[in-house]
Amino acid sequence: MSNVGIDAISFYVPEIFLPIKSLAEKRGIIYDKLNAGLGLEKMAMADINEDAATFCANALIALFKNNNLNPKDIGRIYLGTESAVDSSKPTATYAVEVLEKELAIKYGERSLRNCDVLDMTFACIGAVDAFQNSIDWVNCGDNRRAIVVASDVSKYELNSTGEYTQGAGAVALLISKNPSILAINNVWGVATKSENDFFKPRRSYKKSVLIDELINLFNPNLDKESTSDLLSESNFWNNANELIEVYKEEPIFDGQYSNACYAQRMEEALDHFKSQTTINFLNDWNHLIFHLPYAFHGRRILFNSWYNWVKENNKLDMLIDEIGKIEDDIDTWTKKAAKSKMYSKFIETKIAAGEKASTTIGNMYTASIFMSLLSTLSVHFENDTDIVKQNIGFIAYGSGSKAKVFEGIIQENWKSKIKDVSLFHYLNNRIEISISDYEKIHKNELEKPITNKNTRLIHKDSEINSLGYRRYNYNK
Repeated sequence: MSNVGIDAISFYVPEIFLPIKSLAEKRGIIYDKLNAGLGLEKMAMADINEDAATFCANALIALFKNNNLNPKDIGRIYLGTESAVDSSKPTATYAVEVLEKELAIKYGERSLRNCDVLDMTFACIGAVDAFQNSIDWVNCGDNRRAIVVASDVSKYELNSTGEYTQGAGAVALLISKNPSILAINNVWGVATKSENDFFKPRRSYKKSVLIDELINLFNPNLDKESTSDLLSESNFWNNANELIEVYKEEPIFDGQYSNACYAQRMEEALDHFKSQTTINFLNDWNHLIFHLPYAFHGRRILFNSWYNWVKENNKLDMLIDEIGKIEDDIDTWTKKAAKSKMYSKFIETKIAAGEKASTTIGNMYTASIFMSLLSTLSVHFENDTDIVKQNIGFIAYGSGSKAKVFEGIIQENWKSKIKDVSLFHYLNNRIEISISDYEKIHKNELEKPITNKNTRLIHKDSEINSLGYRRYNYNK
């Protein structure tokens, strides 16, 4: 087991949420299918002046303040995100700019000037890539400390099949030697295959086609020469490019296909992990942590693996004793097995604690796997469970596609770093919004933010040489 891992952890989740019940009623969906079936209760919503940079900044500020960190001790801050606010300038730099302002009174200007700052992107697994990279970096030198942040906004089209899984937020991790929370075993199972299960393409539209549509919509009698004269006065329309480029946060996706890719990459990564070390997955991992597109996704996608582990451990007779012999209709029997007391006990013992936060947040993309870790630790802290030296298995996935499997062991001082995080207290005291406000936020129609605390986007520059540059401020 490596002596490098997670020494401290912090988070930020937006202060506003939409009850899933409100969304279900509006969309004509049976609430129980979303709640009991998928584990959904609340959806965290980014306010109109929040984004991946503000989430990242808030999580960083909390990490520094709660752990009295000296910025001169931090050699890198790596951000995993698929919600970047710029195609060139790293989103992490915006967040660090805010952080340095907060640290200036105590540590002076530009206290992180020698810190390496970077974004890493691979759909929902990007922060795990940053985590693995930073583990290696800390392990290869003396007195090295790194911070990994996962920050994302999960946004889907209104009325789409992904809408009810939306969520948002960030988790920040301090990586060091002799960690207080979790030591990471430096064995990584990896599986990669190019897929198109979920992606955010560069969309473009021909200007001439759009102009024809505008003419037909607003003034079919207007000739093209007159239209050209009118549009020549517009900065938007009067540019040399024939294509209008459009960015959309909402992805193109196929949920069932993505589930299949997740399952396939997971199995390949588990096999790769097992080829490098001796392990009994059923017995050796006390807790399992997943990337969670929705709260109950881990328990659903792991069933086939669990069934194989049961057979490998000669425990199939126990399952047969409970639900009966294997039937010719294997699908019906498998459904019985998935609902068996045996599998339910496995879920309750090893998976459920990591689902609790996701139930009231939704999909956090890169941050979901680390929020599942924080959820697990927070549940056991509140229950005063003795989990020191227990093993945690991590199953990460990113569309496109890649899976990574790794493991860690819980350290003796983990409670000292979790006691002040207060995850569930925070989640239970957020502001509920109406379905009307939710849809206005989604369509960018809300004129004023609902809340204005913590780091917020103030404005985007309009000057020629800084057009679109994002300005942020931290409101204590």
